[in-house]
Amino acid sequence: MGARSIEVILKADVEGLGAKYDIVKVRPGYAWNYLLPKGLAELATDGAKRHLQAHLRQIANKLAQEKAAAQQLSQQLSQLKLQLPMLAGKEGKLFGAVTPQHIVQLLTQQGYTLEKKQVHFPAPIRSLGLHEVELKLHREVTVRIPVEVVPLEEN
Repeated sequence: MGARSIEVILKADVEGLGAKYDIVKVRPGYAWNYLLPKGLAELATDGAKRHLQAHLRQIANKLAQEKAAAQQLSQQLSQLKLQLPMLAGKEGKLFGAVTPQHIVQLLTQQGYTLEKKQVHFPAPIRSLGLHEVELKLHREVTVRIPVEVVPLEEN
């Protein structure tokens, strides 16, 4: 039975085979006719393996730096107490709801730059009072900050 196999390094996630940067053994026909021509893999030569290891070390260092920066930002943000003036009725119900854009604008005024996709609400904010907002700074770092929704003073 000629079930030879060759090693390849995956350049992208391949369902049923492995994730990006995995070194896997496949049949030669699958490698030569599908994975290699489509750019999904490269041959796992000794040089390619060394290059992959160096690349993975760089990625690990970069991710560690990003996580450390996110943790530092998390500590700064956890000290904030934001106030958001909104139009509200007599019962304290808002005309509309607080959106991630409102939070991003408040943080920008405080000197922090975040994107709307990083702002999450445990529940929609539709009333005056103190609420918690979750900021996802990194895949492994989130921080909850208090936001007090106050009535907008009309001039």
